[in-house]
Amino acid sequence: MDSKTLNVLEYPKILDRLAGFCDFSASMDLARALEPTSSFELATAQLAETTEARKLLSVNSMGIGAAHDIRPQADLAARSGVLDPHALLDVKSTLIACRELKKAFEKRTEEYPRLTQIAMGLPETHGLVDSISRILSDRGEILDSASPKLGEIRRNLRIAQDRLMSRLQKYVTDSKTVSMLQEPIVTQRDGRYVIPLRAEFKGKIKSIIHDQSSSGATLFIEPLPVVEANNQIRELQLAERDEERRILAEVSAQVGEHAAELKYGVENLAALDLAFAKAKYADELHASEPLLRELKVTGSKLKDSQPSTLNPSAGSGQRITTLKLIDARHPLLDPNTVVPVDVDPAPGTRAIVITGPNTGGKTVSLKTVGLLVVMAQSGLHVPAQSGSELPCFHSVWADIGDEQSIEQSLSTFSGHITNIIRILKKMDSRSLVIFDELGSGTDPQEGAAIARAILTHLLESGAMTLVATHYPELKSFAHSTEGVVNASLEFDIQTLRPTYKLTLGLPGRSNALLIAQKLGLPQTIIESARAEINPLDLRADKLLDDIRKERNRTSREREKMEKARAKLEAQTREIEKRLEKIEDERRETLAKARAEGELEVAVLKRNIDSLKGQLKKASQPLQAIKAIEAKMEQMEEKVEAPVERRSEQVSAGNNQSLKLGERVTVSTLNAEGVVTALGESDAEIQIGTLRIRARLSDLVRGGSEQSSTASKQSPVSIKQKADGGSRTSVSATKSPGMEVDLRGLMADDALDKMEKYLEQAFLSGLPFVRIIHGKGTGKLRQAVREALRGHEYVNSFEEGGDKEGGEGVTVAKLKSG
Repeated sequence: MDSKTLNVLEYPKILDRLAGFCDFSASMDLARALEPTSSFELATAQLAETTEARKLLSVNSMGIGAAHDIRPQADLAARSGVLDPHALLDVKSTLIACRELKKAFEKRTEEYPRLTQIAMGLPETHGLVDSISRILSDRGEILDSASPKLGEIRRNLRIAQDRLMSRLQKYVTDSKTVSMLQEPIVTQRDGRYVIPLRAEFKGKIKSIIHDQSSSGATLFIEPLPVVEANNQIRELQLAERDEERRILAEVSAQVGEHAAELKYGVENLAALDLAFAKAKYADELHASEPLLRELKVTGSKLKDSQPSTLNPSAGSGQRITTLKLIDARHPLLDPNTVVPVDVDPAPGTRAIVITGPNTGGKTVSLKTVGLLVVMAQSGLHVPAQSGSELPCFHSVWADIGDEQSIEQSLSTFSGHITNIIRILKKMDSRSLVIFDELGSGTDPQEGAAIARAILTHLLESGAMTLVATHYPELKSFAHSTEGVVNASLEFDIQTLRPTYKLTLGLPGRSNALLIAQKLGLPQTIIESARAEINPLDLRADKLLDDIRKERNRTSREREKMEKARAKLEAQTREIEKRLEKIEDERRETLAKARAEGELEVAVLKRNIDSLKGQLKKASQPLQAIKAIEAKMEQMEEKVEAPVERRSEQVSAGNNQSLKLGERVTVSTLNAEGVVTALGESDAEIQIGTLRIRARLSDLVRGGSEQSSTASKQSPVSIKQKADGGSRTSVSATKSPGMEVDLRGLMADDALDKMEKYLEQAFLSGLPFVRIIHGKGTGKLRQAVREALRGHEYVNSFEEGGDKEGGEGVTVAKLKSG
């Protein structure tokens, strides 16, 4: 793309904003160097990367971590240079960031294929992270354990320093010498340990003078008895320095071995960070991905990869691509105040002629279109509504602003013409050409003729063109020429301010007389001026004004309808959500009821098994048990039925005839119970400890006193006389429910409550129970499980499953009665 055009369109400012979202210098440089591409494949790939990045960041706050641009360090290491500790830490943190990113994208290959492809180009660690961690602390200090030799040198150095300090302490504590010292301290000068001697006592202590204070009152001396100890410390310090450098050189050599891969990895890391920056910038602009269309050229004929309307004036077989921008906004203007524009010409349009008042927004509209085209072909999402379409132009050319040059003695007109000549030489049928104030700066009649001739040439070349002008001749040209459309920016005559709204299909009308009248120009002058104007022009202005008013009215009505439609859709969605919630609650309730029924059936089975055993021991027949088993099978079939909406209708009379607490007989089971809940077509019946749902049509009101007494006992109650006149009786205690909640209780109170619950659960024949004790500190859980271990009613216990509460719940399996 032409650099001058990019500057005119303020594209570098876009790149500066983009660079502000990057996390390290390499990606910032990449952002500022970003250029639009004329390759359709590359542009669509870059847009897809941005889309993937936006999708990823919307669900995961991923970034490049503490990565750095380590290419200079890699180059230095490759040239056998020695990296300092902080440079090695930068290498370490960058490799860790690359490793984490690579690992993260390996799990998301199918969801984010393009970003994953970039991430796969990140470097491997090659053991460098471990090597650097072995020798350096997080603060960049070389560890004693970096090498055995360094550890030994540092141990010897500490011992030598302790001995030296011990000897020097005698000078600062001895009563004979302490009075000679300026201060009783040990300090350093030129790497050697010294004491501060007052100048008047010079020579009193045999020593070497290393320094003196600025006033000359203090001499920093090294007593002769400690010279050898100081020498030893200095030697050990030099040995430490050499060993540290050797260690750093060794690890730096490892970095140098992989310098090429590290540099390539940083470039991929920068590309990944740039994709994240594009996504963040798009979110800030509330931008969307445009639909990019490919342009193809056969000879001099322009073709769109998508079907479009043929334009006869462009030549047989030539197709004109679609440019469609909805609610497009200039990305550098305040999104809270900028007025969006719609650029959606009819298919086959190749030129748009925009007219309107000065400062009305013509230039901003031109820049908005040009800038959004350039952004899209740079892989950036554009600040426009989703569904916007843009051609992938081969080049974009713009002449906007004053091009006069004092040095070259060029007037405004000359500057514009010079720039236009340059553009006409380089543009082709796949170009977008933008001219602001075409033909201005010279005699209006000649300027209009030149502007019309240039626009005709652009149409013949096949390029797409946007022109802003004040010339009425170009309005007529646009109206009468195939493939050209008028557009205008509105002006509010009441406030004397532009509205910045772009309207396609209507040229701008002259408001000079109305503005002059509003500002107070005498009416006689206004009338005199109006008399000088061609009546046909005045009539055309009035017609334009009427058309504009009608369009505005239609637009307002359409906005009202859109708001009403949006409100209706929102209400529809809300109702659908509420219906879904109600349906979910219904299914959940039915599923819960079925689960309770399954539990009751399990209890019933256990009671029957127990009865069988007792009847066998008593040598009694099992005919009574068989009848109950048949009824139980019917109950199981009802329990196992799928949870689905019932379509059967029951008369309201049955529903109204029954009352809560009334005793009824279930005809299908030949069992009596009490009504505990009523529905439209069914009821809930309590038969002993068993609670079932039955259709209203299967219920018979009333029951015998004997059966009523039997139903109060248990789901199964069979009494037979055995040998010796004894009676065998099996009855179930009322079920306490399948779970007990101990949360919030002290351990002793909780264990008492659990003991009573277990006894009731055992007597009622429950096969298992859930004991809720919560997670907390674990003390209550431990106390509960200690109490369950070896309990007389408990066979075994285990931790609850994920859906049962996990470690906050214990499931105890009870012994059979």
